[in-house]
Amino acid sequence: VRVLHLKENVASLARLLASTSHGGFPVVCRPKPDHEEVFQGTIKRLELCMLLENEHIFESEANDESLSSSLPLSYEKITVEKLPNLSRLTMLLNLYTTDPRYQQLFINLEPYINKSAMSVQAHFSLHRTYIIFRTLGLRHLTVVDPKNRVVGVITRKDLMPLPLEERLRLQLAPQ
Repeated sequence: VRVLHLKENVASLARLLASTSHGGFPVVCRPKPDHEEVFQGTIKRLELCMLLENEHIFESEANDESLSSSLPLSYEKITVEKLPNLSRLTMLLNLYTTDPRYQQLFINLEPYINKSAMSVQAHFSLHRTYIIFRTLGLRHLTVVDPKNRVVGVITRKDLMPLPLEERLRLQLAPQ
């Protein structure tokens, strides 16, 4: 599972977007220094792309303060139903991954994550998971363990009848 943190390095984020095609990512944080990372919410790929197109929200240090020095972007600015300019985005991702100054810049994702994102326990019923997907029209669902640590993500593709039936057959077949 590829997870993001509340404060994410710009270069790392650009590498992740360039190397994957995932539509959304779980966001985690460490509540206290001696605690493990726990699930906080999700953020969509398109929202991350819109954030990367707004360089003025980048921060110079990864301190633990939740307040950013710049004002967060408005909801309307990051929620889009269409892809951003792909050639511009590709150019920006390339710049952010190759230019050393972006190694020192961070984005505070906290104002932009969906903190009410659904999650299910690792041993949750497959049938009920399918019902949740169908009734809520989800694209992905984060799977957590009893301590709320991210252990997986279920996508619509995972719940398609034929691939699901084949995976179940392999799991249930005698060894």
